[in-house]
Amino acid sequence: MTNRFMELAIAEARLSGERGEIPVGAVIVRDGVVIATAGNRTRADNDVTAHAEIVAIREATAQLGQERLSGADLYVTLEPCTMCAAAISFARIRRLYYGANDPKGGAVESGVRFYAQPTCHHVPDVYSGIRESESAEMLRHFFRERRDED
Repeated sequence: MTNRFMELAIAEARLSGERGEIPVGAVIVRDGVVIATAGNRTRADNDVTAHAEIVAIREATAQLGQERLSGADLYVTLEPCTMCAAAISFARIRRLYYGANDPKGGAVESGVRFYAQPTCHHVPDVYSGIRESESAEMLRHFFRERRDED
């Protein structure tokens, strides 16, 4: 089941990359049903907060008509940044599954380790390394192409 939902997140990441966005995709699932899918939209929306996780959380809360996503699981291709880790906590997402670590910008197992802070009110169960090599290679390819264009 985990692989199926991560495959959807990877598909969203690919679509993001094709639009010129950093290829990150996210899927929110509750009771085995996909309630939101999203890819990065920072450039398309001219919105620095339009990371895949944030866009998916916004879509899921709108779909459900509630601000919290208790009992929902989030699948994302890259370790969430501090902003996204906080949003995941505030939304009360039950489980976080992610692919590639982000030593530079991640905030779950890298960087500030947001969920390990005593000020964090809700900590999701975290599972990392899900389809990690595929997620990481997609990002490497995206940035390699950008460097070659310069």
